[in-house]
Amino acid sequence: MADAPIPRLPRPRAAVSAAHAALDSVAAMTLASEPVESATTSYAAAAALLRALASPTRVAIVMELAAADRCVHELVDVVGAPQPLVSQHLRVLRRAGVVRGARSGREIAYSLVDDHVAHIVADAVSHAREDHR
Repeated sequence: MADAPIPRLPRPRAAVSAAHAALDSVAAMTLASEPVESATTSYAAAAALLRALASPTRVAIVMELAAADRCVHELVDVVGAPQPLVSQHLRVLRRAGVVRGARSGREIAYSLVDDHVAHIVADAVSHAREDHR
């Protein structure tokens, strides 16, 4: 007899409402001086950034670039993905403004544009490793 999945119990409505109110309060304080249009644009840009990071390979690339600048062949060795796939992921990250490349002869050394994304990814990886039972 197979074990039946354990159903998730819904949160009490009051807890959900309190959580939403807290988030609304934080968002209101953060964006109080910004017009609504600017806040919407900021949210859209943040969502686009998170979509660009939404791949285990891209997360691994960002973690590696947080440590040091790397060429494609170095990323291929560390990430364990084929070179064309690593190049495609780098293109996504470049278009999202996460990484930049500097040509040196025949090679391009990739680096992070700034440390903000490295912190976001490191925090996400750390959070994923925690026990959330």
